[in-house]
Amino acid sequence: MSTPTPATTPKTTSPSPATSGSALESTQGKTTIADGVVAKIAGLAAREVHGVYGFGSGAARAFGALTERIPGGRSSSTQGVSVEVGERQAAVDLTIVVEYGVGIAELARAIRRNVIGAVEQMTGLDVVEVNVNVVDLHLPSEDDGDDAPAPEPTPARVR
Repeated sequence: MSTPTPATTPKTTSPSPATSGSALESTQGKTTIADGVVAKIAGLAAREVHGVYGFGSGAARAFGALTERIPGGRSSSTQGVSVEVGERQAAVDLTIVVEYGVGIAELARAIRRNVIGAVEQMTGLDVVEVNVNVVDLHLPSEDDGDDAPAPEPTPARVR
């Protein structure tokens, strides 16, 4: 028996979908995931990281606060999150507000780990980058008082 020479070995010009390495393609069909789905996953995963106070610019946060107060309104889990989704890869951009006292470099690493893990596990997409844009720092004295207890009423003076 002779071994086949390279000239007699069959060659394939492109990988078949079943062997392309993507969990989203098979011989039985193709799965596509909308940008909004990936943005929600990324936003929720980033919110889980301690030290993230909020998302988006000041104007976006103010608009979000108004939306939450309208009956039937709800906060957006994609505020401050933008994504680009391809057939096999995704890139995520986050615009965040950081709690004062938190190390920003370590926070960004933790956000990247959490977002990449969640998006890749839930979607099968390869996350090629997670950009973290810190636009503000939240100081404890800046709380708007919504969570603070109402002040005690001052007793009326008797004359």
